Amino acid sequence: MLILIPILGIIFVLMSVEEENSIAAKRSALWTSIINFLLSLYIPINFDQTIPHFQFVNSFSWFNNENLKFSLGVDGISLPFIVLSTFLIPLCIFFMWDNKKDKIKLYLSSFLLIESFLIGAFSAIDLFSFYIFFESILIPMYMIIGIWGGERRIYSAYKFFLYTFLGSVLMLVAIIFLYQEFGTTEIPKILNFNLPFYIQIWLWLAFFSSFAVKIPMWPFHTWLPDAHVEAPTEGSVILAAVLLKLGGYGFIRFNLSILPDASIFFTPFIYFLSTVAVIYTSFIALVQTDIKKLIAYSSVAHMGFVTIGIFSANIQGIHGAILQMVSHGLISAALFFSIGSIYNRYHTKNIAFFSGLKTIMPKLAFFFLIFSLGSIGFPGTSGFVAEFLTLLAVFSKSTIIAFFAALGIILAAAYMLNLYKKIFLGEINNQVLKANSDLKINEILIFSSLVFLIILLGIKPNLLLNFSTSSIERIITLYPISIF
Repeated sequence: MLILIPILGIIFVLMSVEEENSIAAKRSALWTSIINFLLSLYIPINFDQTIPHFQFVNSFSWFNNENLKFSLGVDGISLPFIVLSTFLIPLCIFFMWDNKKDKIKLYLSSFLLIESFLIGAFSAIDLFSFYIFFESILIPMYMIIGIWGGERRIYSAYKFFLYTFLGSVLMLVAIIFLYQEFGTTEIPKILNFNLPFYIQIWLWLAFFSSFAVKIPMWPFHTWLPDAHVEAPTEGSVILAAVLLKLGGYGFIRFNLSILPDASIFFTPFIYFLSTVAVIYTSFIALVQTDIKKLIAYSSVAHMGFVTIGIFSANIQGIHGAILQMVSHGLISAALFFSIGSIYNRYHTKNIAFFSGLKTIMPKLAFFFLIFSLGSIGFPGTSGFVAEFLTLLAVFSKSTIIAFFAALGIILAAAYMLNLYKKIFLGEINNQVLKANSDLKINEILIFSSLVFLIILLGIKPNLLLNFSTSSIERIITLYPISIF
């Protein structure tokens, strides 16, 4: 139902009487996404946290082949990302309420289609279905960037599509191999099989080629800043908050769960790439002149914490990685919405343009400060708990990696607080005075809901982590006490 409702919503959006009748199309899209979010809450409410296996399972045969299934289900690892997806889509639609866009029906339909594909990818429990949803997401996101993006939108859309598509080709080869080897693509069945080490190595690299680009890891990250800068605000929100999480989710679901021996072998390699990402992209963020590009590079650094946590292969590390992905989803969405609010009024993302904006937009200055503190992992925010768990996990593996990861937190404080200082503090300039309007009602409601969740997860992280504990324990039983 969660996959089908957005598809039905697209029909209602497209049936709006006229293209100019944008309010009717927006209402259809908004109510569709709200209904889907409320329905998605059925899963955590009825989820049994003591069961490590998949729940709410539905399975259908493809092409009358009993060995080729279209299987859906939810466990404690996929649940947070399904709810995150259904939560952010209505916020995106509500944020654009007063904005005029060309081809508004197609624009709204693209977001509903992304929602359907995201839920499909996070709930797929067979390899073939996952691959179909995973690749299908590229189409609506390619359209969002390529049609409604900035001046270099065509270049950025092509770069986004080619990077992510080519990275997934090897994953398809790995899926075909597993089907030929075991006669099934269902993940629960494949988890019961043991693969020789040398085969695990090649399969691990095949999955890595896809997920490393998607998350993205250094040095596969170069498509991300271009895509963020050119994408419209709502596109940047979904790209940063949810699409990147498919990479981390894939690492947990496939590399870590199905290929444990290869994951142990490649852990030092992952640690190296992740620490480089945390340090290198943080330094790059420090010198950015475009607000969106700065947040894009900060996303690469934060995803470095995710991969460090995942391949620590202990309960604190994977808990930290999942919480970091959800936390980053909320905080990056909030930051990009904030940038969108600024851009809608001044039509520029150049940091040097602004000074003393808190005088004109005190409400935005208040919200942006909270989001910035969450981004640097300030105690009391979700970012702090996530980074603390990750550092705790990796410290038991390597104090050197923990040191460099902690250095990334210091750098994050430097570039985020410097950004806040340049935009909101100091003396107000004449350029900023041109737009004398603070946040609108829809923006205040969106920012308030995000602040509430960021602080709630910072104070009560177990509201999220308890769902994942049993599923994580099932994974780490495959690993020895020390893997590094």
